[in-house]
Amino acid sequence: MTFPRRQFLRLAAGAGVLPATSQLARTATYPSRPITLVVPFPPGGPTDTLARIVADHMSKSLGRSVIIENVSGASGSVGLGRVARAAPDGYTLVIGHWATHVVIGATMKLPFDVLNDFEPVAELADTPIWLVARNNFPAANASELLAWLKQHPGKALAGAVGVGNASDLNAAYFEKMTGTKFQTVPYLGAAPLNQDLLAGRIDLFLGMAAATFPFVRSGQMKAYAVMAKSRWWADPDVPTMAEAGVPGLYASFWHGIWAPRGTPKDIIATLNSAIRAALTDPTVKKRFADQGQAIPPPEQQTPEALGRLQRAEIAKWWPIIKAAGIKAE
Repeated sequence: MTFPRRQFLRLAAGAGVLPATSQLARTATYPSRPITLVVPFPPGGPTDTLARIVADHMSKSLGRSVIIENVSGASGSVGLGRVARAAPDGYTLVIGHWATHVVIGATMKLPFDVLNDFEPVAELADTPIWLVARNNFPAANASELLAWLKQHPGKALAGAVGVGNASDLNAAYFEKMTGTKFQTVPYLGAAPLNQDLLAGRIDLFLGMAAATFPFVRSGQMKAYAVMAKSRWWADPDVPTMAEAGVPGLYASFWHGIWAPRGTPKDIIATLNSAIRAALTDPTVKKRFADQGQAIPPPEQQTPEALGRLQRAEIAKWWPIIKAAGIKAE
C-alpha cells in the first residue's frame, strides 16, 4: 500500500510528536490519586517525623494526599524492598537516609541494589554524627576523652543500635581514626540504649546528633565533639573532632526521598518541585530545626545532587565497612 507524499509527511510528523504529547498529558494529570510515602521504620522516630512534616506540605501543593506507610524491619530493608518492587509511576516513594541507602548496601545481602534500583528525588535534611557520653564520665572535654580511651583500651562501653548498622559503623570508624579501642554493646533500638546511657550502664554513643540533643540540652548527657567540618548550628559550644586533634573524622546522617527505578523524569521533577516548596516553607523550616535537622541549600536539593551524594558516600564508606569486616545480623 502506498501513500501520497503529502499524507506520508503528515503521518510522519504526527508520529514524531506522540512521545512529547504523551509526556505532556502525563504531567498534566499527575498525580491523579494519593501517593504513598513508605517510611522503612516504626512510627515516632526521626525519619518518620521528617516524613510526616514533608508529606503534609506536599499534599497541599500537589492537591493529592501523600499517605505515610510504615514498613519496618531488617534495618529498613523491608520497606526499601517494597518500593524497589513497586510500579515506577510516582505513586510509591520511600524516605531513607545514610544508613538505608549507603550502609546496608555493604553490610547486608539484599534483594535489591541500593544505588541502581531507585531514582533520587531530593535530599531533605542533614544532621552530624556526634560523640556523647554518660553525664558523669570523667573526661572534661574531647581531648581528655581521647587520652582516657588510649590509657584504658577496651574499658569503655559504647552503645550501638543493632550490629552492622550506622552506630556500629561510626564506632569502628572512630576507633580507626583515633587509635582507640572500646567495647561495643548492641541494642535492639535507640530507646533502651538511651536509657542505659542515662543510667550510666554504658559510657559512650556515636550517633545522630538530633536524636540525643534533647538529653544534652537538659544536662543528662555530655556531648564531646561533632564529626563535622564545622560546629553544629544547634549546639555551637560543642567542638569538632578536628579541634579535638583528629582532622578528617567526618560523618553526617542525611535524609532523602527516592522513587522506584524507571520513574519518568517529568514525574520526578514534579515531586522534586513539591519537596523544594516544602523546604522553603517557614513552618517546615521551624519544625525541622526543632528536630535538630538542617535543610540543605537549594543547589543540593536536586535529584542529581542527591545521586551524587549517595555515590560519594558509597565510595567513602563501603571500603571502611569492608576493612572493618562489619556485617549486619
